[in-house]
Amino acid sequence: MKAPCAARDPRLDAIFRRLYGRFGPQRWWPAESPFEVIVGAVLAQNTSWKNVEKAVENLKRRRALSPRAIQRMPLSRLAKLIRPSGYFRLKARRLKSVVAWYLEEYGGSVESLRRAPLGRTRERLLAVWGVGPETADSILCYAAGKNTFVVDAYARRVLSRHGILPAETSYEEIREYFQKRLLPKNRVYNELHALIVEAGKRYCGPEPRCEECPLKPLLRGHPKQTNRTRRSFGLFGVSPTRAARAGRTS
Repeated sequence: MKAPCAARDPRLDAIFRRLYGRFGPQRWWPAESPFEVIVGAVLAQNTSWKNVEKAVENLKRRRALSPRAIQRMPLSRLAKLIRPSGYFRLKARRLKSVVAWYLEEYGGSVESLRRAPLGRTRERLLAVWGVGPETADSILCYAAGKNTFVVDAYARRVLSRHGILPAETSYEEIREYFQKRLLPKNRVYNELHALIVEAGKRYCGPEPRCEECPLKPLLRGHPKQTNRTRRSFGLFGVSPTRAARAGRTS
């Protein structure tokens, strides 16, 4: 399956094309509604997706997967339903705070959320208790269809191992790297994050399995990586001139 063009940056575009060629479209987030994405983003904190699915299914069985239902539900009952996701008492409080934001700011309407400007919306969402950058960007990218990149452990690991950004780079710096280089299409932001997650789960865990990874030809020192590519990207995925201006050394 032919991959669409994803980035102005040739190396980032190559990463997208190789992952897309191996895994195909991911069509992430697996949810039946935008609100289910919002709930899932909160429940996914510090747990596996299988556990999130169990918790969401509990809410569906009780017909409680709606903003008003969660708003009205006693905290103890909500915590019991989402128990499979772990840290269930804490997450119940966080979920209620996010639902309160969604109702107060947008009347529980995903269309209103989608029409809101990204910068202001992200800033106000990050001010909600229990919402960090990864949760906020997951909600905005996958539920609201906004062009904001979700940075997670897999993205950090892939960028670091490919010499694009140092491992200690901050969340916002990594996000900014993608924001400046990806084409302004939500499909691109959506697919690239999901593809990196898939590659991370299969090949780029704590113990890398580079021999089987579709990104192996892009690793520095690999024979297929040309001198032109090395000159174009420098140590951190930017030109040596730009790196020098930023105070970086190779």
